[in-house]
Amino acid sequence: MNMRTKKTKAVGIPTVDLSSERSTVKESIVTACEEYGFFKVVNHGVPPHVIARLEEEGSGFFSKTVHEKQRGRVGPASPFGYGSKNIGRNGDMGELEYLLLHTHPLSVSETSKTLSNDPSKFSCAVNDYTEAVRELACEILDLVGEGLWISDKFSFSRLIRDVKSDSLLRLNHYPPVKDKDCINEWDPPMGQLHHHHHHRHHHQHTAAANNDRGKERMSMVYFGAPPLNAWIHALPEMVSAERPIEYRPFTWAQFKNAAFSLRLADSRLDLFKISSPLPHDTHPLKLPF
Repeated sequence: MNMRTKKTKAVGIPTVDLSSERSTVKESIVTACEEYGFFKVVNHGVPPHVIARLEEEGSGFFSKTVHEKQRGRVGPASPFGYGSKNIGRNGDMGELEYLLLHTHPLSVSETSKTLSNDPSKFSCAVNDYTEAVRELACEILDLVGEGLWISDKFSFSRLIRDVKSDSLLRLNHYPPVKDKDCINEWDPPMGQLHHHHHHRHHHQHTAAANNDRGKERMSMVYFGAPPLNAWIHALPEMVSAERPIEYRPFTWAQFKNAAFSLRLADSRLDLFKISSPLPHDTHPLKLPF
């Protein structure tokens, strides 16, 4: 049993085997979403060579000198590119450096020019990985739809498949930690899903990391998201007198604007509770391309 499996069992995180019978899988996913909000997926079908290629490209970038990496630095006009220490815009800090990429192929192609000596190779690795984990995310969301007996099981995955999807890819690089007491004992496992199924908001998170103490680590995180103008709301068939609507409808852009105004530890979804006042900034965001 490897270290990650031991940690998963220790904290009680559900594990879903996608190679099991479909009826069992969808029931397990719905139960995990309702009781935990996330879970670990095994036998997910993402090809190992696709993961390895992106790991290689990511490691190649992070091994560059500080000056070389600064060429792809995140600027005020765009959140995409290279960043270090600062997490977000509101003072959150971390011992890491990262690459944040929009998954639209045009954006990947443009950003790659400042990140790699071989932009075409870098873009291909990102696009192949994104396509593989997007398919995994959509399959999981379809299983959620089936498990909830929704008439249109594609209600969730359709948002991620949309050509205007706001999905992101983030590569995190963690330097070696000398003080073992400072090492986070939990890394997100491959294939986590955090899904608020009553409100049509979904979040797919996949990662691959090295857990060895004292060594550098890298994780690769895919955030499946709808288009900026997509409305997030409770599906009518999921609402009843016993399960009334708790959140007002909002667009993905409104949610992101509200999130950008908060610290990482703050609750974003609570801002949209019916009992809460409307967030001040609800203007839609624009893609930087």
